[in-house]
Amino acid sequence: MEPSTLLYPVPVVLVSCGDIEENPNIITIGWTGIVCSDPPMVSISIRPHRHSAKIIKESMEFVINIPTEDMLEKTDQCGVISGSKHDKFGEIGLTPVGAQKVKAPLIEECPVNLECVVKDIISLGAHDLYIAEVVAASADAGVVCDGKISVSKAKPLVFCPVDSTYWNLRSEVGSYAFTAKKGA
Repeated sequence: MEPSTLLYPVPVVLVSCGDIEENPNIITIGWTGIVCSDPPMVSISIRPHRHSAKIIKESMEFVINIPTEDMLEKTDQCGVISGSKHDKFGEIGLTPVGAQKVKAPLIEECPVNLECVVKDIISLGAHDLYIAEVVAASADAGVVCDGKISVSKAKPLVFCPVDSTYWNLRSEVGSYAFTAKKGA
């Protein structure tokens, strides 16, 4: 097999950028992840020619919005049309909402939002890697249980680059260190 991006599944997120007042934009991202827990940091990878990449490089901030499986069609649409030619919020029917600490808008329909400030951009080839600190986080009350995000209520999407398919998550199959607890 040729070397490839066979790591799967990966989270599917909607990254909003720009200014809520002037030309806010959204891009669907599958290349995203956690890179540090203290301080909380995440990464996204975007092809440098994308409209959103230009916006983020200028503003040095963005919001990761976690869509629900009910938002699959809108999530896919945000990834196939360009914000340079389309008002994605208006045309796709998503609502920009003011953030706490960044100028980029949150997406109201997404139950979990992470406000991010870019700390570094690394050119890797086909994609640029944006490493960002999470400076604020919010979650709808309907997806929070005992102070934590309930995955079963948030219903996030994942993407499988192996065959370019979206998937949902249905049930928990274990928890961190459950094997160590068996011997206790």
